[in-house]
Amino acid sequence: MQSRRSVLAGLLALGAAPRAGWADVGNPTFVSAARTPDGSFKLYGLTQAGQIAFECPLPARGHAAAAHPLRAEAVAFARRPGTFALVLDCRSGAVRAQLESPMGRHFYGHGAFSRDGALLFTTENDFNAGQGVVGVWDVARNYQRIGEFSSGGVGPHDIKLMPDGETLVVANGGIETHPDTGRTKLNLPTMRSSLSYLSLEGALRSNMILPEAHQRNSIRHLAVSASGTVAFAMQWQGDLARDLPLLGLHERATDAPRLLAPASVRTMAGYLGSIAISPSGKDVAVTSPRVGAAMVFSENGAVTRVEENDVCGIASLGAGFVMTAGTGVVMPPSGKRVGHAVSWDNHLIRIAG
Repeated sequence: MQSRRSVLAGLLALGAAPRAGWADVGNPTFVSAARTPDGSFKLYGLTQAGQIAFECPLPARGHAAAAHPLRAEAVAFARRPGTFALVLDCRSGAVRAQLESPMGRHFYGHGAFSRDGALLFTTENDFNAGQGVVGVWDVARNYQRIGEFSSGGVGPHDIKLMPDGETLVVANGGIETHPDTGRTKLNLPTMRSSLSYLSLEGALRSNMILPEAHQRNSIRHLAVSASGTVAFAMQWQGDLARDLPLLGLHERATDAPRLLAPASVRTMAGYLGSIAISPSGKDVAVTSPRVGAAMVFSENGAVTRVEENDVCGIASLGAGFVMTAGTGVVMPPSGKRVGHAVSWDNHLIRIAG
C-alpha cells in the first residue's frame, strides 16, 4: 500500500495539492452541458441513474467536455469555432484556468486527457494553413500550452485516447472552415475524411482514409472499446438522396473500415450526433436528433431502433447505453426515465475509472 507521503508526491507531480476527487462531488459517471430554462448554460455531472450530482455555470453554450481521470475537474469546450475552454472545479464551480487557442487557431469542441491526467490534448484548426492540429497542454503548469502537432488531416473534431494509453485517435472530418466565414464549409468538392492514429508526441502511426465513394462523408465523433475497436459516426455533406452508411468500425491493424448500412443517410437524415460502444465492442449505438432516434447494433446482427424526440447524447454503461435528449430526458439502460428542467446538449461524456 502506498504511503501518504508517496500519494502526496504523486499529486504534486500533477501540479496540485490534494484536490477533490469524483467521490467528493457525488460520484458522477458522466458529464454533459445543457441549457437551463432561463437561457443560461451549465455543465452537469450525472449519476448512473440519471440524477444530477453537480452543476457548474458556463459563460456560453458548451459542446463536449473532457473529464480529468483522477480529480473532480472538467474542461468545458465552447461550440466550434470557439477560441476558449474553461477548466472547472466540479465541487465549487470555480474556474481554475481558461484555455485560449493561439493566434490563427480555434478549438473544435473536443479534447482528451492522457491516462495519468498530466496532459490535455485538444483538436484545433490552423485556419490559415487549412490544416488540423492537436494542441498539447501541461496540467501541472495550470494548463499551459506546451506544443502542438499535426492531426494528420483537415478539420479534426473528436479525439480519444486508445486503450494502450500511448496512442490518440483523431476524427479528421475533412471540412475546411475559417473564422471569417463562421461555420461555412469551404472545400466540400475536395474534402476527404480520415482517422489518424498518433503517438502522444505527434508521430503518425497510421491513417485510414475513407473510400472515394464516401468523399463527402465527414467523420465527426468517436468511441473506443476496451480492445481498441474504434467506432465512428459521420455526417453527410452531399445529396440526401444518396443512401450511404453513416456508421463505421475500424481496427487499427486493418486498412479498410467496416461500414454498417442500417444507420444511413436516408434513415438518419444524413446526420449522426453522437456514438458509443460497449467495453466489449459487441454493441455500438448512434443517435440522430434530426430524426429523433437512436440505433443500437449488436454483434449478432440485431438492430434496435429507439424513438426519442431530440435524442443526441449517448454513452455506454455496463452492457447497455445511457441516452440524453434536448427535452431534458435521461434514459439509463434500466429504462427508468428521469426528467430534468434543462435541454441537454450534444454529448454525454463518460468519466474514466
